[in-house]
Amino acid sequence: MSFAADVRAGLSHHPKTLAAKYFYDELGSTLFEAICKLPEYYLTRAETEILEHHADEIVDCVGTPIELIELGSGSAMKTRYLIDAAFRRQPTLQYRPIDISKSALDESTSALREAYPNLSVDPHADDYLQGLRRLRRDNGQRALVLFLGSNVGNFDPAEAERTLHAVSSTLRNGDAVLLGADLKKDPAILHAAYDDPLGVTAAFNKNILLRINRELGGHFDLAAFEHRAVWSAPAGRVEMLLVSTQAQRVPIDRLGMSVVLEAGETIHTESSYKYDAGQIETLARATGFEVVQRWMDSSGGFSSNLLKRA
Repeated sequence: MSFAADVRAGLSHHPKTLAAKYFYDELGSTLFEAICKLPEYYLTRAETEILEHHADEIVDCVGTPIELIELGSGSAMKTRYLIDAAFRRQPTLQYRPIDISKSALDESTSALREAYPNLSVDPHADDYLQGLRRLRRDNGQRALVLFLGSNVGNFDPAEAERTLHAVSSTLRNGDAVLLGADLKKDPAILHAAYDDPLGVTAAFNKNILLRINRELGGHFDLAAFEHRAVWSAPAGRVEMLLVSTQAQRVPIDRLGMSVVLEAGETIHTESSYKYDAGQIETLARATGFEVVQRWMDSSGGFSSNLLKRA
């Protein structure tokens, strides 16, 4: 569905929801890059540590020549470790980033082409599954599909299965998936990562309302909402919410609707599921994969998992 259709459906639902994929307009992508630099947001540093130390091993586990396909590529800064490892083994490389944010994709594509003259970049501004369906693979090389940043955690368990099934259906013998998955840990660490004292995550969360105002003629007053991050142990996820601080009616002109909110009512914007090793194995098996290798950061809180079709 389109942004407008998803906003209409989500804000007509009880409880109200907005899809996390719509965080990533130009401002949202910039705010997320800032989040990745915060001391509380450990995920980027942990995954970078793994890739910095194990990129060569990861590429060797797949074999070369290789091409890289990335789901949710963002700035692609971490990806450079794998690009460098591939170039140590082959003279040219094809990289196919898929990201819903065209501005982030344009910026990263330009930077990569400048940094790597022998890198062929084939960007796709799309969601993961549509982007995968539109890929034309005619070079006969093995593919390593990168699903980094614990992006899989943004899907509920059923969606995660559907997504990995869809990825599997596009792969050939010898292809592989590198799945980044954040692991369960002290809730205090998790809370700090999603509700930083500087308020960058709060701005990132509220930006989705600003996007509705700008693109759909919404009239949301951002000051009338608070950001909240909650760890749900039974669900195994961090939930990001926007909480209405007052009773309010918010028109959205281009949708011809008004959103009615009670004081304290929430809009659910994101879930970030955390895994343990057994759950990663179960997800892999359920989607036709097996975990052939796993790398951990030095704190043991983040995992990079190499999946191959079983």
